[in-house]
Amino acid sequence: MSFDLLAEPIRRYVRDQRWESLRPIQAAAIQHILATDDNYILASRTASGKTEAAFLPILSKVDFRQPGVRVLYLSPLIALINDQFHRVEQLCKYLDVKVTKWHGEASRTEKKKLVQQPEGIVLITPESLEAMFVNAPYSVPALFAQLQYVVIDEIHSFLGTDRGIHLKSLLSRLEAVTAARSFAIVGLSATIGDYAEAKRFTGHEERTKVLLDRASKDMLTSFRYFSAEDDGSDLPLALLKDLYKQTSTSKVLIFPNSRGLAEVIAVKLRQIADRVGGHDKYFSHHSSVDKEVREYVEHFAKHNQRQPFCIACTSTLELGIDIGSVDKVVQVDAAHSIASLIQRVGRSGRREGEQSHLLLYATKPWSLLQSLACWLLYGEGFVEPLRTATQPYDLLLHQALSIVKQLSGCPENELVARLRANAAFTTIPAEDIAEILAELQRINWLERIGPELIIGVEGEYTVNSRDFYSVFKTEPAFKVQHAGKTIGEIPLTPQVRENENLLLAARIWKIKYVDEPAKKIEVVPAHDGKRPIFLGGGGAVDVKVREKMLQLLISNSPHSELDAASQQELRELRQEFARFGLVEARHERPVLVKEAKLVLYTFTSTKINRSLAFLLNCLDVTVPYEYDDPTSSFTLTLSAVLLPDLLAQLQLYALDVEGHLLTAIGENPGLLDFAKWAASLPVRHQAAVLQERYFDFAGAATFLQTLRPVLSVQEADIPQESAR
Repeated sequence: MSFDLLAEPIRRYVRDQRWESLRPIQAAAIQHILATDDNYILASRTASGKTEAAFLPILSKVDFRQPGVRVLYLSPLIALINDQFHRVEQLCKYLDVKVTKWHGEASRTEKKKLVQQPEGIVLITPESLEAMFVNAPYSVPALFAQLQYVVIDEIHSFLGTDRGIHLKSLLSRLEAVTAARSFAIVGLSATIGDYAEAKRFTGHEERTKVLLDRASKDMLTSFRYFSAEDDGSDLPLALLKDLYKQTSTSKVLIFPNSRGLAEVIAVKLRQIADRVGGHDKYFSHHSSVDKEVREYVEHFAKHNQRQPFCIACTSTLELGIDIGSVDKVVQVDAAHSIASLIQRVGRSGRREGEQSHLLLYATKPWSLLQSLACWLLYGEGFVEPLRTATQPYDLLLHQALSIVKQLSGCPENELVARLRANAAFTTIPAEDIAEILAELQRINWLERIGPELIIGVEGEYTVNSRDFYSVFKTEPAFKVQHAGKTIGEIPLTPQVRENENLLLAARIWKIKYVDEPAKKIEVVPAHDGKRPIFLGGGGAVDVKVREKMLQLLISNSPHSELDAASQQELRELRQEFARFGLVEARHERPVLVKEAKLVLYTFTSTKINRSLAFLLNCLDVTVPYEYDDPTSSFTLTLSAVLLPDLLAQLQLYALDVEGHLLTAIGENPGLLDFAKWAASLPVRHQAAVLQERYFDFAGAATFLQTLRPVLSVQEADIPQESAR
């Protein structure tokens, strides 16, 4: 029995918690982690006890009486560290093991104590680990030479991302300073679409195992449709009224797709509640809301046992911050990914035996279609696969600077060797590394002194900046204050000006003064009814989602989750596309002929659509296209007879695109804004980063090669066969 394998103090902890039994993922983890030194990915649904699944066996196995930090817990969020600290600390009291938080907001005194006497468990973010390498390089081996385990929480949030490559590099560098030159990794996640990718992430795929608990919870799901108003208002009033009715007596999380809509919903629901005498516990929670306000909201939700409340939030409450169990989760318009939807759904019905309750609202027909497609794919067990970049030149540049700073100078051949040995950069050849280092010397970020490379004059400004520790871009933030109290932070955009109204922290504010030098915005409560400004957001959609949308359009399958209005909208969309006579969604795509224009519905991924838009512009066929347009369509000013020739040319361009990318970078350097360090690369490497991480030209070429356009039967002005 797994319980009997645990150390006695840990068994006492389990008994004191009055657990009736161990969860399946916990029982499996105890048996495997105690038996081997392999890496493990623990994959199970939200609220299934993954944190304890990792720590129960690790605490039973590791001898914490020996000096040095023995376990490192890595988290994507400071808020998650603060939340998990109490949970881990309570468990560690049974073994008298020291637990220390290490991040920008943590106690300096506690950090100093840890450096003086390294011991126990450290909870840290990748950025704080980077800062340690750069600013306290002698502390790294002193603290972590005896490291045995690294626990990575919400590991899916790192997979396939720049931040994940950064973390993989840091883990490789950390491994090099440990006495055993190795430690075991335990990753935790509820939403992994590609377990092979998760195993590769550890840097030791051959000794990484996946422990998967496929158990799922009962889910009560319903779709509700309210047509968006034509007057440009944020959400239909009928939707807000229905949303209030559905949630006013429950504990609810509402997920729209932007910070701005989260604010709109919180404010409007509070206004309805004021009018009808409802409760006043309406909050917003997102990255622009002040940290203290967010922490208050989290604390209230976690410790409130009886009162209903409503939190309109973004991805800040997707990850595992413990706010207790909520009764309902609401998604307003389609989530950008199935992985995101899974995380959100998991916040509801967390207690044993509880049913999860999901409400999906849509305001436009295509949003309804995408939302239904995501939900059906979720039911089929599909999660978007994530692919780590094989040419992360920009992240290698960042780590080269970090290593040189860490070592206070380094011979170039040693630096190249370190980078080549780093698990994050094994696919990058030495000649590419040499070319990047030469460019860093050219721009004075590095300087050669004899055989050694040191940080150059310009590089000092870069590596000594607090902004250096992260590989993601942060918008320059302005503090929003009222009567000396900070409400939150927002980026300064042209819309942010005096006398405009602003939505923030579930309140409407009037901007009284914008102090640009001090980066402050002074506000007062607004009562004039003027329409507020707010921030939007977008996301990339996977090809499977778009293909599922097309399948829904060409099928007659009924869906009982839909309300009457949703069913009517789906019927109308299906009737609209019935004219094409499509029979399969894999290669056939509808083309609507409208006078002298064609509307090509691609039903493919955001990255392929970006690539098609780029290629069309290379051919001087400029098209009005929004990458997050749910219709996934292009309007072409083109005769239908020319479509086959256009598609053939696009395919040729897709196979030989590098020259066009180099030209585009010269004309529009802003193309690289998504990659923080890419603009400092040699231009050839900039193009490679753009090609691999922003576009998908290989996918576009395959799409074009297999595409079978089907013209509208009613409006075609040429025979269909000639366009196939």
